[in-house]
Amino acid sequence: MTFELGRGTGPLRGVKVVEIAGIGPSPHACMILADLGADIIRIERPGGQMLAGGSTDLLNRGRPSVALNLKDPAAVATVLDLIETADVLVEGMRPGVTERMGLGPDDALARNPKLVYARMTGWGQTGPFAQVAGHDMNYIAITGTLHGLGQDKSKPMFPANLVGDFGGGSTYLVMGILAALLESRTSGEGQVVDAAIIDGTAHLNAMTAAFVASGNFNEERASNLLDGGAPYYDIYETSDGKHMSVGALEPQFYEVFVDLLGIRDQAPDRFDLSKYDELRTVIEKAFASRTQAEWIEVFEGTDACVAGIIPMTEAFNHPQMKAREVFVEHEGITQPAPAPRFSRTEPTLGLPPAAKAGIHTREALTAWGVANVDELLESGAAVQA
Repeated sequence: MTFELGRGTGPLRGVKVVEIAGIGPSPHACMILADLGADIIRIERPGGQMLAGGSTDLLNRGRPSVALNLKDPAAVATVLDLIETADVLVEGMRPGVTERMGLGPDDALARNPKLVYARMTGWGQTGPFAQVAGHDMNYIAITGTLHGLGQDKSKPMFPANLVGDFGGGSTYLVMGILAALLESRTSGEGQVVDAAIIDGTAHLNAMTAAFVASGNFNEERASNLLDGGAPYYDIYETSDGKHMSVGALEPQFYEVFVDLLGIRDQAPDRFDLSKYDELRTVIEKAFASRTQAEWIEVFEGTDACVAGIIPMTEAFNHPQMKAREVFVEHEGITQPAPAPRFSRTEPTLGLPPAAKAGIHTREALTAWGVANVDELLESGAAVQA
């Protein structure tokens, strides 16, 4: 296999990124950057990362896998050589780890003063928790976000790792990288981007902070407008044990909703909070009278703001998803297409996820201009899977 840089078609074509492999948000951020056209070289430990999914791990799509033993000074020197011609470095390790390797911000910026050095952590680089282990639900727990999630008043519900790792984490890391890249184009200077999941999640949840500040917010779950407290913004079970999402907030959409659900004569005043339980019961009974497929047929394409809740395998073939090609098949795997979309520099998918760590070591290092690849492989500083 021969690699050629600059083959991406998205708006980041020509941007070069060195990724020191991690798990969760940092590879997801690099997937986004690769989707948008950046040239990324993924540096992995020989043997690969814990929890890596091999050839089906979509978070690792779009870039070659290079295995380097970063305990070897020759491997560290190689990464510094890569940094010298890169625009961005991404790392997702605990604070201080890259410094101990000799790849910290001071080392990297000394080699390339224009470099954007992007760091992804859960707790952040500073503070009493900085060196403590944690995962998504722990991070969103202390921001006040997890407390309000779910419609069960007795306990919060966590939405997998979407809110922390990918909402407050990788999304904000990418925003930071793009902002720092833009600034570096005018200043000629690089800088460190310190992206922490707790920072991004708190920022993501700004609307709740606004509700709290207004004095009209109840911190009990399922007690507010958007958390299931309102019966016209909730989830309802159908006769076949499936579910429908109802988001009929605005009066004009609510009117369409009650007509199509057939409850116009039974539904109490939606603005009378004392009648919420009664209204919820009316809606529950109506949805329980038909299957999900029947209700989808009733509501789909209307302004009632109602949609069937379907699993991903069904989402692949949903007519709206099909029309926009939200999911595409690439290298035998059905997967999300790059997002967002662009009128002129439309992204396309590149390399599939590497089946093994280091499967592209020789070719990728050569393409990035490393001259002593054979020597690195012979010494064990680099590994070709």
